[in-house]
Amino acid sequence: MRTRTMLSRVLAPVAGAAFALGATGAFAATELTVYTAIEADDLKRYAEEFNKVHPDISINWVRDSTGIVTAKLLAEKENSQADIVWGLAATSLMLLKSEGMTEPYTPKGAELLDKKFVDSDDPMHWTGMDAWVAAICVNTIEAEKNNLPMPATWKDLTNPAYKGFISMPNPNSSGTGFLDVSSWIQLYGEDEAWKFMDGLHENVAMYTHSGSKPCRQAGAGEVPIGISFAYRAAKVKAQGAPIEIIIPSEGAGWDMEATAIIKGTKNLEAAKKVADFAVSKEASMMYNTVYGVVAYPGVAQPVEHYPDNIAELMIENDFQFAADNRDRILAEWQSRYDSKTEAQ
Repeated sequence: MRTRTMLSRVLAPVAGAAFALGATGAFAATELTVYTAIEADDLKRYAEEFNKVHPDISINWVRDSTGIVTAKLLAEKENSQADIVWGLAATSLMLLKSEGMTEPYTPKGAELLDKKFVDSDDPMHWTGMDAWVAAICVNTIEAEKNNLPMPATWKDLTNPAYKGFISMPNPNSSGTGFLDVSSWIQLYGEDEAWKFMDGLHENVAMYTHSGSKPCRQAGAGEVPIGISFAYRAAKVKAQGAPIEIIIPSEGAGWDMEATAIIKGTKNLEAAKKVADFAVSKEASMMYNTVYGVVAYPGVAQPVEHYPDNIAELMIENDFQFAADNRDRILAEWQSRYDSKTEAQ
């Protein structure tokens, strides 16, 4: 499997990304190892909200980018170190499910979630939390300085005027990068999508290992244009960066952050409590402070700087297609474009 061939390159950073947050009481009854790709600046808050309900469970986060966490989980298939995953791409959890690595469990209250945010099996193997949506971050000062037109579509990014001015996440390490590539294939069809990516590659200065980094680079003026996602774009803009957030008019790819219990956990009852909390209305309200689209119907309120029409431009994503074809798509991308990937 392609993911496994990457392990020597991608697993090393994970150990350094492991850290503990959560219940700090000396008498915490249960300690859970929770794998995640949730943005690092949200982890403490998520653990604190969970501990208001379950103060006797301590969460030890192991955090990295989606592709790296997925590869680590697959490498540990026969001896998993994780009790539960809280916040990883649904397409990754579908892959783990196909590998027999997820514990079937329908969390309490999961029947109230939007149906596109839950596994169709009964009992469920995974449940969605929120949607992260592809976006383009354009530094308006740098764009003006370099006489760059404002893009409105994905295909606009193949304009030779943008040569050397774009950064994008590598889909092998970044879930954002993978949702971009898989959504372009769904939007355009295989042949046209790879033709588009060939043209885009001509203009890319670098592929990053983080889905957030291209927008942070654009915000800092390191590149004029970063292909990223709306959550990070809104945060960068809220920090005062001179960026315009573009949701391409032909539609934006998206994936769900989702939760699944890992089969074989020795802390099953505590893991179930995390799964229950992750689908609760209170949890969706927590997700909504940074994500404009959440799993619990009727909860989502406008998020500062999120484009108003973002829900309308989310494509009809075939998550099963993305999960089933993940290794093939990543291998093809790697063979074509990896030469511009930043060093680890």
